[in-house]
Amino acid sequence: MHQNPVHYGIVVSNAVDKNAFIHQILSSRSTGGLSIYNDYEGVLFSDLAIAELIEKEHRHHTIEITTSANRPLRTFSSGERRKLFLEYCLAQNPDYIIFDNPFDHLDQSSRTILYERLFELSNSISILQLVHEEESLLPFIKNRGSVSENSFVVSEKKTATEPKRFKYTSDFPSSLVSFKEAYETHIKFHKVSVIYEEQPIVKNISWEVKQGEFWQLVGPNGSGKSTLLSLITGDNPKAFGQDITLFDRKKGSGESIWDIKKKIGYFSTNLSELFKRNHTVEQMVLSGFFDSIGLYAKPSGMQQQKALQWLDIIEMRHLKNSYFNRLSLGQQRLVLIVRALIKQPPLLILDEPFEGLDPENTILVSQLINTLVEKTEITIIYVSHTIEKTLAPSHIFELIPTEEGSIGRQKL
Repeated sequence: MHQNPVHYGIVVSNAVDKNAFIHQILSSRSTGGLSIYNDYEGVLFSDLAIAELIEKEHRHHTIEITTSANRPLRTFSSGERRKLFLEYCLAQNPDYIIFDNPFDHLDQSSRTILYERLFELSNSISILQLVHEEESLLPFIKNRGSVSENSFVVSEKKTATEPKRFKYTSDFPSSLVSFKEAYETHIKFHKVSVIYEEQPIVKNISWEVKQGEFWQLVGPNGSGKSTLLSLITGDNPKAFGQDITLFDRKKGSGESIWDIKKKIGYFSTNLSELFKRNHTVEQMVLSGFFDSIGLYAKPSGMQQQKALQWLDIIEMRHLKNSYFNRLSLGQQRLVLIVRALIKQPPLLILDEPFEGLDPENTILVSQLINTLVEKTEITIIYVSHTIEKTLAPSHIFELIPTEEGSIGRQKL
């Protein structure tokens, strides 16, 4: 196939079991237009494949890819990981590569670099790109189709259906957990700097977040966004000795990590990868009361009632006994956000909530966030590389990389 590369772009709905779809292609069992790949060998380029390689390196204490640098893959930024993993895929000399949402989690600069590399590769190797919206398809791909259900039949017709709008008509359930009426300052950093193994990450960060504010945290890959979040959630030992105030209390004044965590609802796209066991949707939501990865404590009757009320909000009560890991990606995303909300914490952190969502589920999530802003006093920090058109943060904090570590500024 190398002489005459054949490129294909498939728009995949979040209702599709994408892993099974990819497995069918790689197993040479495709039908329709994709059957052209059945006689050839392919490899997968995806977040999941990268995550599995990182896990393998960690488990076996090996370095699979970056032997020359003698660094495990996890120590590189998202953009660098993709670049290195792509070379790893090419070294296997495949006939085609499946690129599953290759631009997710990348800033604009990294996207441009990857796009130029793919354009160059398109002359010598077949590219099969899977995306959630047609606008993300590479412009040189002329063969296009869509898959919307688990029969994996590729429809050649372009679907121009308008994503359904969703209105959260119910009031949010009252909270079972009693938090202090108001914290004047949820977060206050004063000249906070973090260095890892002589590598400066952030420098002299000063940032204040007050009750009821809706912040977006932006910055390119590797600028320190995850580092700042870990300082807030209590997961980073580098917080000690820093001038940090959380919920009106100076960091290091005797609070435990659980004192901090119980006041924070946290969502990350990586969370769904942590839930490997067969927990039901209801158990997943209930685990938010206990800040646990899965449910291991017996919930009270009132807690179970609240979980069902929240499932009513996202119209998923009928799925309460379904296994979480068998839901569509969009459904999993909504369940995890509700899990973060069930305590109605003073602070909600949403780390890239829109990555990997199709247009319909993007609307569902953005409407849920907008309703929270409108109807509650919950303080929200939302992390993203791009500005989501359907959201209107009241404040934006930007990290700007320098050789001495990223500096921060509030964008007006």
